[in-house]
Amino acid sequence: MSKVYFIGAGPGDPELITIKGRRLLDNADIVIYAGSLVNPALLEGLKAEMYNSASMTLDETTEVIKKSIADKKIVVRLHTGDTSFYSAISEQIERLRGLDIEYEVIPGVSSAMAGAAILGQELTIPEISQTVIFTRLEGRTPVPETEKLSDLAKHKATMVIFLSVGMIEKVKDELLEGYPNNTPVVIVEKATWPEQRVITGELKNLDSLVRDAEIKKTALIYVGESLRASSESLGKESKLYNKNFKHEYRK
Repeated sequence: MSKVYFIGAGPGDPELITIKGRRLLDNADIVIYAGSLVNPALLEGLKAEMYNSASMTLDETTEVIKKSIADKKIVVRLHTGDTSFYSAISEQIERLRGLDIEYEVIPGVSSAMAGAAILGQELTIPEISQTVIFTRLEGRTPVPETEKLSDLAKHKATMVIFLSVGMIEKVKDELLEGYPNNTPVVIVEKATWPEQRVITGELKNLDSLVRDAEIKKTALIYVGESLRASSESLGKESKLYNKNFKHEYRK
């Protein structure tokens, strides 16, 4: 059936797209993909007519979709990572609703999850952090006044910061308004890509870590006490498998 499928392509590794996403991509007639971020390996062997949205406007991508649906074609809008944040699908969906075009969203693996997997740890450690904040620093895209990085830092939760490594001095200054200066930080550049890099250190050195590595973009910043779990034993165990903790499946 003619329809638009918004698909999260995953963080980079072409095997980290979902089975459903891969099947729909293989069967698509039209693929509009985020060319600056989607791994080209995902596009190899496709029968679809392809459009690189990196050089297109919202009006242009909408027009391609409108014409394709009118021609009874299956359209895939391929985005990097997961579609639920920083994907810009909401504005596209608003256009499709106005045109009465049917759509479906297929989730993907976020780079935030991929980075945690690379570190080999949870981001929520019992008694240390049970909250994860996904956010970004204000740049050309503003953030609400109540979501300033300096205010979020006061929670001292585990934080994953997107789209901000190019303003690393400001990131550091704002984080220090909430976190101690020896809080662990990790920078993951191009998670799951062959050129992936992982840099670890403390918050007080965050800016120099990024500058010395000459990282300019496509990197996540992780901060929080929970990050110690990837390098040392914290001795914090959940109740889930504790022998003294009873629940409906274990008496």
